[in-house]
Amino acid sequence: MLRSFDGVEPDVHDSAYVDPAAVVIGDVTLEADASVWPNTTLVLHEGAEIGPYATVGHTAIVHNAAVRERGLVGMGATVLDRSVVGEAAMVGANSLVREDTTIEPSTLYAGVPAEKVKAVEDSPWAYAGDRYVQLACEHAERSERIE
Repeated sequence: MLRSFDGVEPDVHDSAYVDPAAVVIGDVTLEADASVWPNTTLVLHEGAEIGPYATVGHTAIVHNAAVRERGLVGMGATVLDRSVVGEAAMVGANSLVREDTTIEPSTLYAGVPAEKVKAVEDSPWAYAGDRYVQLACEHAERSERIE
């Protein structure tokens, strides 16, 4: 579901995927091939963005924060205000990224609060965005709502 806030609507690229069960509110930019999965909430008031090939997993919350190109926010994770998930960085499932946190590119952060676990450069997960783009296309084409 896309909703405006204070007269500002989300800007969603044609190739981005927003699951019908997700909620995207306000000044949100979803760039090419970004994907937002079921029960996710994106609330952005100051023009933050979800970059190309970035993925926001099931039930995740991104509140007034940015996820850079190929960044991945795991299922159930929360990324709070003014934080930045760097390029090809990953936030582990159910993790909490505190306000004003910058997650370095190509690293895995996990935990409550999220802390650096390891570098993930050259990891198979570095290309997870490609797989999620494929899955998003499949869902957009073959998923049907059943009343």
